Amino acid sequence: MKSITFLLTALAICSFSQAISLADLPIRDPFILPDSVSGYYYLYLSSSVQRDGQTVGGVAAYRSRDLNDWQGPIQVFSIPDSNWATGTVWAPEVHYYHGQYYLFATINSDIEWKQRKPGWPPYVMRGTQIFHSSSPEGPFIPFGTSPHTPLDKMCLDGTLWVDDGVPYMVYCHEWVQCIDGEMHLQRLSDDLSHLKGNSIRLFCASAAPWSTGRTIGNDTLTRFYVTDGCFLYRTRTGRLLMLWSSFKNGEYAIGIAESTTGHITGPWLQQPQPLFERDGGHGMLFRTFDDRLMIVFHQPNSPTGAERAQLFEINDLGHTLAVKP
Repeated sequence: MKSITFLLTALAICSFSQAISLADLPIRDPFILPDSVSGYYYLYLSSSVQRDGQTVGGVAAYRSRDLNDWQGPIQVFSIPDSNWATGTVWAPEVHYYHGQYYLFATINSDIEWKQRKPGWPPYVMRGTQIFHSSSPEGPFIPFGTSPHTPLDKMCLDGTLWVDDGVPYMVYCHEWVQCIDGEMHLQRLSDDLSHLKGNSIRLFCASAAPWSTGRTIGNDTLTRFYVTDGCFLYRTRTGRLLMLWSSFKNGEYAIGIAESTTGHITGPWLQQPQPLFERDGGHGMLFRTFDDRLMIVFHQPNSPTGAERAQLFEINDLGHTLAVKP
């Protein structure tokens, strides 16, 4: 859940000369790409810039050899003026696919297209758009001027998964619009430039036994359920799992869903207990260069700017995942 927006305009520096530790870097929705070509780990985060007197959304990156000391930042992307929206970027992800690097960025607008419920956030146009580059350091350029997700849905947190050679985007349908947040699947073209076919709803947030939902303001009769931070992973025994985030008893948490067929289309069965439930979430998995499985997520889920990236080693148990003690 995106309770705050980071406008890290100070990060718009085209140099990796500065060094910082994760403990000192405010960040939500962290994403780490191990780039075997360069031998660097890249950490991507939202970083707006000033252009012609206006604040424009963008993405910055840090890089590291050891996951401890990070150099940066460097601005790898800023939204073109011609784009459908130029607001703050949420949850940037970079995936290496067929020799290219693809940035999945959730872009916000201030365009309200439906009257909001009293006390609720506004219904604004929000969607995930894909950009491409020949380098993990960008610059990332658009395929067009429109989001990949449907304009009539408030969408966020798109991620890439390739199933039997076919690329897909899994994304979240915002609770603000549908109350019970949804997880959707959309096939992509081979070059990721556009969509193919119609989207499929995979599950709703309330399907997870641990997802208790929340109420907002004076609207205590309407309980909403968040879907955030989807990420796919295939275990050592071939099971297909999805990490995703919602709320358990008021605290942000990371749950696990499993495809009962082993394919991205599901059906999806929710594991009864979350992987992590101590007010941290929006997790993603990656393997280190020495083949350790790691998770990174932000904690706490706070509007104060206290969020930091948390790194833990993960045990792949075959049927599920567990955080190493």
